[in-house]
Amino acid sequence: MDDIVKIKSGIEIHQQLDTHKLFCNCPSVLRNDEPEFEVKRKLHAVAGESGEIDVAAQYEAGQDREFIYQGYDTTCLVELDECPPYMINQEALQIALHVALLLNCEILPITQIMRKTVINGSNTSGFQRTVLIAKNGWIETKSGIVRIDNVSLEEDAARPASGKEDIESEKEINVRKWKLDRLGIPLVEIGTAPDIHTAEQAKETALIIGDVLRSCKVKRGIGTIRQDINVSIKGHPRIEIKGFQEPKMFIDVINNEVKRQEGNLSLLSKDNKASKKELKGEVRNANVDGTTSFLRPMPGSARMYPETDLPLLRIKKEIIDEVKRTLPKLRSEVRMELTKRGLSEEQVKILLKEQMLEEFETFLKITNDPKFIFKVLIEIPKEIASHEKIDVEDKLSLDIIESIVNLIKENKIEKHNVKHVMEEIVKGKPLQEAVKIEKIDLSEIEAEIAKLVKEKPGLSIGGYMGLIMQKFKGKVSGKDATEILKKLVS
Repeated sequence: MDDIVKIKSGIEIHQQLDTHKLFCNCPSVLRNDEPEFEVKRKLHAVAGESGEIDVAAQYEAGQDREFIYQGYDTTCLVELDECPPYMINQEALQIALHVALLLNCEILPITQIMRKTVINGSNTSGFQRTVLIAKNGWIETKSGIVRIDNVSLEEDAARPASGKEDIESEKEINVRKWKLDRLGIPLVEIGTAPDIHTAEQAKETALIIGDVLRSCKVKRGIGTIRQDINVSIKGHPRIEIKGFQEPKMFIDVINNEVKRQEGNLSLLSKDNKASKKELKGEVRNANVDGTTSFLRPMPGSARMYPETDLPLLRIKKEIIDEVKRTLPKLRSEVRMELTKRGLSEEQVKILLKEQMLEEFETFLKITNDPKFIFKVLIEIPKEIASHEKIDVEDKLSLDIIESIVNLIKENKIEKHNVKHVMEEIVKGKPLQEAVKIEKIDLSEIEAEIAKLVKEKPGLSIGGYMGLIMQKFKGKVSGKDATEILKKLVS
């Protein structure tokens, strides 16, 4: 342990929320089609609340770039910075408050929406709106408590038309194109205190916070979450590393950054004329090979100033009470509960991945059979879709599946008939016709099975069962078929 360099580190996580945009009513949908129009802008650095121009803003302004913004029919005047913002999205606020409470934070009853100077072109206005909504939280890791300094709600930036998120490192580009479809999507920002002391603890912290986020109504997939890490060793200024999509990158990048900082300090110690003051905090990009590269100087507080187009945000007691009443369970808790109720770990994983937990709980209230509900909700539709090579989502809607589960409860069809009923619906029959299953006398079935055994001797029980279920398709239960086979196959 003595040869491990102790680091001082904190994490910032930005997660997109699954709602319309934060300060307008435009949908939070990324477009893959050709843009409908383009506008050109140049941005300039302005003084923040302190009266000073931020060093990072000065650096960006010195690049003298022109920006081209691509818009769509889903782009409004707010995104173009041609009209004032709307009042804050209340659904996004509620989701962010869910996150804050799950991170044991204190909610601020009154807070100020701020503008954060951003002139790299990713915001048409030259600033990003952000509001602090909670503070003083905590999570527990194997290595100790990690404090949550802040939870904020802010608008996402535009996305590079080139598709390269590390576009800031492309120094030779003087004209940059940005798509406005992402601009304004609500983000919850979570910042920890510098309580992380190893790369492994950083990864664990990110995974714990990720579990909290996925328990709430957030977007999923590549690009919906961005993670930054602040790292420093004793004697070296703080370095902010951007560009993490996955926590699995944390360990290599952090360990390599520690080596780089050790190298900086070693060079200074060999140069008697050099001073540690020559080392400056900076923002670096995480590369795929585990190294980092320079992006820009470290920004400071000079880039923040109040939003003058919006009033103070008041988070009233009624809002907090409603947030507490609707607080979701952590996914880790849900996993534990579902496995206790009889689902396998793989089934739980699929249920959470498909985001079908709410529907699963709803159907369980109709008939309390977790394994059957999983089968009717996910397993059987997937089997039919795979066999028929078609998308069955429209024909096997949640309403149809709920109707089938209700028919099971009312004893109008049996559980072993569900797949047959669903297959008939997919083929085009209405539900009322699909549930009219022809009943066959068991004595007739037994005679048919006896004939099948005689024609194909030597098969296992499982082999015969497959042939029987294919032949009778829902007209006989697996239990009845098994009982008949036991009498015929020794």
